[in-house]
Amino acid sequence: MNAGLTLGSLFDGIAGFPLAAGRHGVKTVWTSEIEPNCIDIAGRHFPDAVNLGDITGIKGGEIPVVDIISFGSPCQDLSVAGKQTGLDGSRSGLFMEAVRIIREMREKTDGEYPKYIIWENVAGAFSSNKGEDFRRVLEEITEASIPMPTSGKWASAGLVGIEGPGGGLADSRMAAA
Repeated sequence: MNAGLTLGSLFDGIAGFPLAAGRHGVKTVWTSEIEPNCIDIAGRHFPDAVNLGDITGIKGGEIPVVDIISFGSPCQDLSVAGKQTGLDGSRSGLFMEAVRIIREMREKTDGEYPKYIIWENVAGAFSSNKGEDFRRVLEEITEASIPMPTSGKWASAGLVGIEGPGGGLADSRMAAA
């Protein structure tokens, strides 16, 4: 159990991250969602969690500090089913808002919070703009220069750790092919 850990969920949807975290003793403090049906569902499961609304209006240095920020930013522009405009697209580009909020919270807490971030997205994130969008994701999170794999492709599995001024990261889908 992770008693004592707290979570904030950006692009909350139907509260998938909070539901999973709650099963492991993590308390959801706040969510961010704009779709009314999703807000209703999350509200039923987490009546004490505050919905902060539209991510573009959230100031990371002014919201309750949490141990974990989870987000599954809009994927339409990264998906192979979409127009594949990538992180420069109007929807998937909202990823940068989540990064901004994380940085603002870390600035307010001298880098202590959030301790962890969890980003979930579509498989197309690895191939969008020939893999450059995923590289940008890694660079934005770690604030480090991340080279493209020599193969030009991100592997679909494997464990890799990357460390940078913005923090370290590890994920089962970040190995170079």
